[in-house]
Amino acid sequence: MASPADRVYSSTHEWFQTQGDVVTLGLTRFAVNQLTDVTYVEMKKAGTKVKPGEPVGEVESVKTTSDVYSAVTGEIVEVNTALSDDPSLVNQDPYGKGWLVKIKASDSSGLSACLPQAAYDAQYPA
Repeated sequence: MASPADRVYSSTHEWFQTQGDVVTLGLTRFAVNQLTDVTYVEMKKAGTKVKPGEPVGEVESVKTTSDVYSAVTGEIVEVNTALSDDPSLVNQDPYGKGWLVKIKASDSSGLSACLPQAAYDAQYPA
């Protein structure tokens, strides 16, 4: 299954979709397949300032706990609260209902280090 072409992908397997100055962040299908069943999601709260390479939260699965990283500088403006009740949304719909946080970017230049969909899928087939 190809990743959506309307976003970019990091080497740490997050996806970033830009709409104006808001960047939505989630985990790629490749990451979800490696984690297997996600059992708990904890993201930093809205209002938290973030920078590229800094964790914005963590995802726990039956296999491991993994940090989730930002590629932009900004402030978390929304956290997907649906994941508190149903963390399996990350597994079921990683590119839709399983998004993690939305960041109002003050500097999105870090996205230039991310891969477009075709390059990401060639390197990390889901």
